Amino acid sequence: MNGIDKLVDQRLKKLEEIKKEGINPYPNKFRVKSTVSEIRKRFGEMTNETLEQVNDRYTLAGRIMSMRNFGKAAFFHIQDRTGKIQAFIQKKSSGDYFAYLKKLDIGDFVGIKGRLFRTKTDELTILVEELHLLSKSLQSLPEKWHGLTDVETRYRQRYLDLIMNPESRSVFEKRSAIIQTIRSFLVARDFFEVETPMMQPLAGGATARPFKTHHNALDMDLYLRIAPELYLKRLVIGGMERVFEINRNFRNEGISTQHNPEFTMLEFYQAYATYEDLMSLTEEMIGELVQSLFGSFVLEYQGKRLDFSSPWKRVPLRESLRTVADFDEDFLQNVANMRKFLEENSVDLNGEESLGELHTKIFEIEVEPKLFQPTFIINYPVEVSPLSRRRDNDPAEVERFELFIAGKEIANAFSELNDPVDQRERFLKQLQERKGNEEIPPELDEDYVRALEYGMPPTAGEGVGIDRLVMLLTDSPSIRDVILFPLLRRERK
Repeated sequence: MNGIDKLVDQRLKKLEEIKKEGINPYPNKFRVKSTVSEIRKRFGEMTNETLEQVNDRYTLAGRIMSMRNFGKAAFFHIQDRTGKIQAFIQKKSSGDYFAYLKKLDIGDFVGIKGRLFRTKTDELTILVEELHLLSKSLQSLPEKWHGLTDVETRYRQRYLDLIMNPESRSVFEKRSAIIQTIRSFLVARDFFEVETPMMQPLAGGATARPFKTHHNALDMDLYLRIAPELYLKRLVIGGMERVFEINRNFRNEGISTQHNPEFTMLEFYQAYATYEDLMSLTEEMIGELVQSLFGSFVLEYQGKRLDFSSPWKRVPLRESLRTVADFDEDFLQNVANMRKFLEENSVDLNGEESLGELHTKIFEIEVEPKLFQPTFIINYPVEVSPLSRRRDNDPAEVERFELFIAGKEIANAFSELNDPVDQRERFLKQLQERKGNEEIPPELDEDYVRALEYGMPPTAGEGVGIDRLVMLLTDSPSIRDVILFPLLRRERK
């Protein structure tokens, strides 16, 4: 028997002893009346002399995180969802409850009742008068002084990470606050929150490899959505002029510090708006978000200063290849040289890429990583933007932007294509390019084209990567740090 099994065996024996004494080790009758933070907020500044005048008793519950037993007295810390507090129990004043302490271990959930005082070291403490086991823990927690440091264990056993590492809990508390702030921002501007299908008969709305499943009752293949775009635009056509969804998307592609196969997006659409309107809205939304979290427009990400003060740069994609990556115009017009450059940088090519597609691929490897401060890259080639409206003064480009911060794509938006004839032609061209690719089914969304034929008002739409935004605002280097349960390989036995 190894050391871990031996410790589990010892706890199992304690569990059996508790049961033999007629005590339920997993009761559900204890009622909590206070939290640690409430007690600290109310009494944290009081002296011991003042606390002695407080006759009230307080009832809390939490997990035992440390314990020091001195034979006739013991100190232990309990942790609830709001924080940690010390408890003190004496044999002379608590009787049977103190004897019961020998059956308890670090990790057990307990309920306590008692009054407040300060120790000689001035620590706010609860003098325990009642002690109740609420849930027996059979596994030992990691060693308290070092917490849980193994990265894979933190991702695989997130529950342990949250128990042992307060900074991890803080990340997910901030994530929740970020989503709530975004939701409130949009609702205050008359956007309507909706839900669209996660299982779809066609893999549409973006170009990505989908996850495929099968519905037995209907005997039809379905795809986990790669984007909600085409459904949200159907709603705009139906008269919902401002809609948004905070949604889960699924893409059967690579895993990296910036990619997880299941991820969270904010997607929203506004009728009678252009991509320029959405740039202003995005700048305002993220700026307010940063200000509310940090009290400033400036924060640090991975040791470098990020400044969200307005205005943010707006740079055409073609121009960025010259000004950021330092390519000259002759190179940007030479297809052969660009192909050679991309091949030397291990970029897969099919030999049929257009000028605009080559520019975009070069941008992704040479410009994108250098865009640290918030920057809107605007006016993308039409070939890489099948759902975007063409620019009036240059039909080879579309009214589209992507927002980059700290070298990461955070948002993608465009003035929507609402011409059904043009849309059908672009869909057909896209299908032609996908021929032979069995992983992305070459199917035209006839219903979406039909919906457009009923008329969609001038509209702009945007998708914002929530996970990447949370990475920035919590100073997290990997997307796995901001997803509670990131996808991992099966655990080796």
